[in-house]
Amino acid sequence: MAETAKTRPGTMHLIDALQYRLPLAGLVSILHRASGGVLFILLPFVIWMFDTSVTSEVSFDSFTSAFVVGIGFVPGWLVKVVALFLIWAYLHHFIAGLRHLWMDATHSVSAQFGRRSAMFTLGLSLLLTVLLGAKLFGAY
Repeated sequence: MAETAKTRPGTMHLIDALQYRLPLAGLVSILHRASGGVLFILLPFVIWMFDTSVTSEVSFDSFTSAFVVGIGFVPGWLVKVVALFLIWAYLHHFIAGLRHLWMDATHSVSAQFGRRSAMFTLGLSLLLTVLLGAKLFGAY
């Protein structure tokens, strides 16, 4: 007697997961976790940037030249892109964290509030990232 492979009910395959349409609040929640992970992984780079920028005038000059010339084999524009990604990760994580704290403190758990606060979180973090990115890339 041949046994057939049984699948558990409720098991989601990768193809099914890619076709699922996530609500905006869910996307913000996932990005909040991802931005926290990015901040943790790039923490040595953040510590290097802080240490180099405040140690002395000479180290500050090498810090600012890293954004123009680069670091070793990494070109300056890539250092700026990584810094811009860090800016977004910090801003999104901070604003989404405030969103979660507000929801916990006020017990605002309605779908309407979740959608509006998710749009606000994404919009504000992207707007501030664009403004600070323009400054980083020399637009003003």
